[in-house]
Amino acid sequence: VQLQASGGGLVQTGGSLRLSCAASGRTVSRYGMGWFRQAPGKEREFVAAVIWSGGTTNYADSVKGRFTISRDNAKNTVYLQMNSLKPEDTAVYFCAAMMHPGRLSIAGGYTCWGQGTLVTVSS
Repeated sequence: VQLQASGGGLVQTGGSLRLSCAASGRTVSRYGMGWFRQAPGKEREFVAAVIWSGGTTNYADSVKGRFTISRDNAKNTVYLQMNSLKPEDTAVYFCAAMMHPGRLSIAGGYTCWGQGTLVTVSS
């Protein structure tokens, strides 16, 4: 599976962005898709994930109520709608594909990763 993330940019506090992650290749057997982020000097952290079949979602506490993950089966694309952005949301955001059932919040369960897209939230 190849993943191409896009949609990052510079936004002011309180603003919104929508990230996209288009998947290609062997996507039929995919179990779930997730978004992670990594801020400068910090470890990569879980943001949100969706089980591809059925659409069950999971969010980090820090983004609940502000971010929404969704998927478009026809386009093989997963989205991350980010609202009410805060400076602490500034990070490189990565999308990832989990091919087999596992804990959606654990980066180690994901086998395919996109290249990352930078989100900068100014105060």
